[in-house]
Amino acid sequence: MEEEEPLLTGSINRDSGDYGSHDNGEHYQHEESPGSRRLSYSVTDDSYPVYEDADADLYIQQAVVFIEDAIQYRSINHRVDSGSLRLYRWYYSKICQWGLGFTIAVVLGLAFIETPSSLTYTSDIRFKPKPWEPPCGLTEGIEIVCLCIFILDVTVKVEIQKYSVDYWDSIKQSYLIGWEEFRMNKWLIGYIVVIAASVIDWMLSISMMCSESLRVRRLIRPFFLLQNSSLMKKTLKCIKRTLPEIASVILLLALHICLFTMIGMLIFAKSDDPKKNGEWETYFKNLPKALSSLLVLLTTANNPDVMIPAYSLNRGYSIFFILFSVFGTYLLMNLMTAIIYNQFRGYLLMSVQTSIIRRRLGIRAAFEVLCCPGRGHTSTQSEGHVERVAVNMFLQVMDRVHMKSYCRQAIIKAAQQFPDGFINGEAFQRLFNELDKDFMKEHPPKPEYSSPVLRHIQNIYSHFYITVLGNVVALANVICICTVLVLNSEKSGSEKNNFYMEILNCIFILYYLIEMLLKIVAFGWRGYLSYRNNIFDGFLTVLLLAIQIAIFITYRIPYEDVDPVPRHVMALWEMVRLVNMLIVFRFLRIIPEIKLMAVVASTLVDLVKNLRAFAGILLVVYYMFAVLGIWLFQGAINPPSNMSLISNASIENKTDGPFSMDCGTFEQLEYWPNNFDDFASSLVLLYNIMVVNNWHVFTDAYTRYTTEWSLVYFVAWWLTSSVMWVNLFVALILENFTYKWDRSNALSVEDVERIAYQSTVQLIFREHVQEPTEEELLAQLQQHPHLHLSW
Repeated sequence: MEEEEPLLTGSINRDSGDYGSHDNGEHYQHEESPGSRRLSYSVTDDSYPVYEDADADLYIQQAVVFIEDAIQYRSINHRVDSGSLRLYRWYYSKICQWGLGFTIAVVLGLAFIETPSSLTYTSDIRFKPKPWEPPCGLTEGIEIVCLCIFILDVTVKVEIQKYSVDYWDSIKQSYLIGWEEFRMNKWLIGYIVVIAASVIDWMLSISMMCSESLRVRRLIRPFFLLQNSSLMKKTLKCIKRTLPEIASVILLLALHICLFTMIGMLIFAKSDDPKKNGEWETYFKNLPKALSSLLVLLTTANNPDVMIPAYSLNRGYSIFFILFSVFGTYLLMNLMTAIIYNQFRGYLLMSVQTSIIRRRLGIRAAFEVLCCPGRGHTSTQSEGHVERVAVNMFLQVMDRVHMKSYCRQAIIKAAQQFPDGFINGEAFQRLFNELDKDFMKEHPPKPEYSSPVLRHIQNIYSHFYITVLGNVVALANVICICTVLVLNSEKSGSEKNNFYMEILNCIFILYYLIEMLLKIVAFGWRGYLSYRNNIFDGFLTVLLLAIQIAIFITYRIPYEDVDPVPRHVMALWEMVRLVNMLIVFRFLRIIPEIKLMAVVASTLVDLVKNLRAFAGILLVVYYMFAVLGIWLFQGAINPPSNMSLISNASIENKTDGPFSMDCGTFEQLEYWPNNFDDFASSLVLLYNIMVVNNWHVFTDAYTRYTTEWSLVYFVAWWLTSSVMWVNLFVALILENFTYKWDRSNALSVEDVERIAYQSTVQLIFREHVQEPTEEELLAQLQQHPHLHLSW
């Protein structure tokens, strides 16, 4: 579950990234008798303090919002008057958040359409047609609508924050304190600056009739994605704090490369014998070339090519390259992975600690506002405040809270178990432990049949061995398809005989259909659909049956040996191939039946859901580097005007200019589709470099076609993506898998399939986080800028 940033988050600590007001003890205080408990909140002009006789609905509304804040790990330091709470809940409603997310996706997606447009079927610069360019004002009109939505978003935040102190303070003091807190929040200031810069740049584009070559706002658009995710901001903050440790290892790595570069240039110096200059000529001719050669060797992308010229002369030269790889690739690079993960994990634990405190604080705040005296609750006069909440009021609150239905049911069921009808503070906190528990899905009961035949079918097809038999049949189907594919691998579509393949497919599809129908009889409709693998099987079986019927209708039975392609929309071989792909895809049904595979598959699903913040920041980095790449290298590489001359042996690999047909070069490998000529191809090129396989081919090409300083761009991208983010992502995958495996170790395969794991980032590191004490929670509640509690 990703944390969400509240409209007005008042920091409990000044070091936090939240924004709002602090209670400095200067709020207006009414006199009250000893032993009484007062609840008030800060409001705007048309509001007033609320005391014991306040409307019950307001207390319930406050408790509802505090509980929702706790569920989403949001700060509770926001205004708590009725109007503000309604606006607050509307802002965090699904439709509003989805709308804001869709707006961010649209504004980021404009890069694919804007000049240079990516709307071509290929990115190969030899064959790439002229792309469709949108008319001036089309993308600009979409963009200004998105910017207006962002302006509305930031206006809601700023306007609510502006008057963030008690009503009884002076208007001047309210204004000054509100803007003081506004200045403390760098993200909000950055949000306004980015919007202002985007609007100014947009106006320049319109005034120049969209003819400008540089759009600064494209580079800063990813900020909209960053500022909309609290967890993404926390992750970025953790990365920033980890940079000093990373820099120290990178410095050590640079020292390692420089040392071996100097030694290599001394060992492989130019010789008087031209036959011995192969290593010098290719890899150690000058300092920049030697550095880049060893840098690429560090990623193993040019191994063993870099050592072959020297190794062919003397086997002893291999020691130099082996030592470099052992110390650099296998020691320093892995040490960097460990340091990155260890330091980042420490800062992430601090962030998770804050999240846990937010949840406990939100629950405690809900308990306190429901404990107002004179409303059917009991109080402890000796202590001066109420210690219990009535169950019936708690149930009213839970009916209005937006949360997962199974968590709500579990909490309500637990609350109804209190015999005296009241809940104390400790029990109130324990009720919400259900939020962290795994959900065990209960399957509906099987139907009861009076017929002995149906009961017999039910007993057979609800047995585990039927599932095993189905998996064996699916495996046999896949083996048959593989056999036919091997036999027909060198035949074209018109040469293939599809008759036997069709017969096999009909037999297997008929079995799948019978299996599905009998399972429906055994489990009933609701019971059959309660299993995820049955839904998967059933959907593919119906789809396969529909395609097979379409084949029968189109080609009759028996059909001719020659496929009459011109008379039909889809060739027979294409339809058979589609059926075969679906059958192969259906074989994935075995995953839930094998415990390790089930855990791995569920881990992958959880990574998509729960590690979005890490992938989001990688997306931001991709976006910014792609835009920079277009600015720096668009149109830098151009193919020769007459490509037919390239294959002419008379060229002898020698041409004027940067063009080269040497073995292993960009031109000889025909890497022409990898370029920075549009946004989509830039993303693909950056991905190819992140994988580091043959990334030196790209660096060599761009240094030849532009300048040697272009290597700085590619090395910066390699360090950011491959060294830091990929290693960090791998480490977090290990954490996620270990967490899931430990929890499922004592469970059966069936239980693993039934459980919906709660594996958020907070829960993955939960056992390493310390729970806040009640005294700490009460102390932080007293610092709430709008909800003033006293005992």
